[in-house]
Amino acid sequence: MKHSFDLSHPIFQIIQQSADQLKTEAYVIGGFVRDLILERPSKDIDIVTVGSGIELAQAVAKLIGPKTKVSVFKNFGTAMLNYKGYEIEFVGARKESYNRNSRKPIVEDGSLEDDQNRRDFTINALAISLNGNQFGELIDPFGGIKDLENKRIVTPLEPEITYSDDPLRMMRAIRFASQLNFTIDPVSLAAISAQKNRISIVSQERITDELNKIILSLVPSVGFKLLFETGILELIFPIMNTLHGVEIIDGKGHKDNFYHTLQVLDNISENTNDLWLRWAAILHDIAKPPTKRFEKNIGWTFHGHEDRGAQMVPKIFKSLKLPLDHKMKYVQKLVRLHLRPISLVKDSVTDSAVRRLLFDAGDDIDDLMTLCNADITTKNIRKQEQYATNFKVVKEKLVDIEAKDMLRNWQPPVSGEQIMSTFNLEPSKVVGDIKNAIREAILEGEIQNNFDEAYEFMLNQGKIMGLTPQ
Repeated sequence: MKHSFDLSHPIFQIIQQSADQLKTEAYVIGGFVRDLILERPSKDIDIVTVGSGIELAQAVAKLIGPKTKVSVFKNFGTAMLNYKGYEIEFVGARKESYNRNSRKPIVEDGSLEDDQNRRDFTINALAISLNGNQFGELIDPFGGIKDLENKRIVTPLEPEITYSDDPLRMMRAIRFASQLNFTIDPVSLAAISAQKNRISIVSQERITDELNKIILSLVPSVGFKLLFETGILELIFPIMNTLHGVEIIDGKGHKDNFYHTLQVLDNISENTNDLWLRWAAILHDIAKPPTKRFEKNIGWTFHGHEDRGAQMVPKIFKSLKLPLDHKMKYVQKLVRLHLRPISLVKDSVTDSAVRRLLFDAGDDIDDLMTLCNADITTKNIRKQEQYATNFKVVKEKLVDIEAKDMLRNWQPPVSGEQIMSTFNLEPSKVVGDIKNAIREAILEGEIQNNFDEAYEFMLNQGKIMGLTPQ
């Protein structure tokens, strides 16, 4: 691997000039250096100085120009500024020591060596000098370059110490392995398994942040398998852990829903970077364990797992401190509907059933179809071909009905205000009943989805209910 560093961006020359004026050492360190070597895009630059990070940031801002804003965080001894698309954070070199019951370190001023010693992994301890004659020189005390070449996650110090000091590093190790397609050093992996219970001192927000980054990996199953194998998944996301395993009765078994879920997640990740669609993939079969039944003449069934799963989504989101807003409702909707599309393949399926799916899915119909397609994980070639044919049939039905009836993101052709105005009504159950009757008539194909037919239907419905138009 060649080590040619592109430090041509003007910010590095400005930092060099400022550091030399202050007679202080300055280095670009950590993730930016790692990604520079791996040729991965990165817009976050961490600068460590042997001195005051805030003072260096202010000197840099002064050289850039009077309009440059510096955000100072005195409690952490850090400062941040933005310049030409980059977010640059400045901090003084630190030495850290830890209390066993907290991942918040006791911090002292330190040297570059101290600062590199406190880093989580060798690949994140790389530093490039920004001073005078040493400008562009790589400082690599732990063989991080070699670990990058060998695609390994290794801790700078003994892994038991590294993970015990800050247990979140266990999830970070797994996240980097998943993001970069690296392997975790066997000694380090064993230390994670041994230290797994230490994750209990980490806040749920930090755990979920790392979990989301694993989910957004190119192949997220890599991270989830490591979480499972080290025992961390059972501690941070126990309900997903329960998907694992196969039960056999009378020679009949079911598929392992844990590995099936990971395959669905990987499948969907080939088509989208959307975090919440990926969460829908993770949770689509989450209720299979509580709905699992063995029926002698049929085998294993999971009746109603889609509805039960949708009911479980809010509690799962709350426990993981995920947002309880429209994002949760979107995941809940896809979990509830994920079996519906493929049931439309039969010739006997009516247009009404297709309309109802379009109505229920609304603008999320395309995402639902993506999830359904990803849910096909059989290795049987004949079954794959049959599922592909069925999927094509369903898509054609959806397109035909959508073009004809315009039900995606449906809005009532006659509003509640128009109903109230026509019959001189106050807001009431009667108004809702008429609106529901119009909707049902459209979904059943009794009337077209347009104002004229809906208005005429409304008048007839009012007549049946003994209402007189004003």
